[in-house]
Amino acid sequence: MASMGSSTLFSTTSPSQGFTQTRTNPSRVSSPVVFLSLSDKIPSGFSKLPFVGGRFSLQPPQIPLSLSKTSRMAGIVYATAATEKSLYDFTVKDIDEKDVSLSKFKGKVLLIVNVASKCGLTASNYSELSHIYEKYKSQGFEILAFPCNQFGGQEPASNPDIKQFACTRFKAEFPIFDKVDVNGPNTAPIYKFLKSSVGGFLGDVVKWNFEKFLVDKNGKVVERYPPTTSPFQIEKDIQKLLAA
Repeated sequence: MASMGSSTLFSTTSPSQGFTQTRTNPSRVSSPVVFLSLSDKIPSGFSKLPFVGGRFSLQPPQIPLSLSKTSRMAGIVYATAATEKSLYDFTVKDIDEKDVSLSKFKGKVLLIVNVASKCGLTASNYSELSHIYEKYKSQGFEILAFPCNQFGGQEPASNPDIKQFACTRFKAEFPIFDKVDVNGPNTAPIYKFLKSSVGGFLGDVVKWNFEKFLVDKNGKVVERYPPTTSPFQIEKDIQKLLAA
């Protein structure tokens, strides 16, 4: 095979796939070249290079300088552009239906939780959430609460009633947002992001009220806890992220 230049480390041939894969030096931004026989179909997006040694060589689309992760499709290893959203790219509505950009929470450790007012977990979770928030808010910790009525219809109240319930009965001072769906076709974009960032036992499904997502200071979702995990059980994880 002809030389691929100084950036080529090695090449391998996969008999089952019918092509030769060339890997390049990761320090250089270059695209792999794939060799196909005349009978092979040219993949979409690839351009044909000169006919050499009874085979065409194909050049994949150029890869941007900003790279994120490696993907594998049809046996070809290639880098994909860094196009994924960050938590800070989202804007949500608060309990008073005012727009809030989550970029305001940059640099803070966040615990994001879907809450309900009439659940068997309500009293313990709201009490512990309020306690932890009071303890760590001055250290850069925030709780973002999203009411949801998808589990047993246990958050049926209006936004004003939810706000009064949480703030009066449990002295909740952390931000409470507009009621959202966390599952199904109307899932709020922020919850699509959270679920795609870290899987759970049921994958793309929030199981019940008070499921929790822990986010570090860089906006990365680092842990997901089932509804039965109490806020006090998460306290050590919060402390570690605050100290990082």
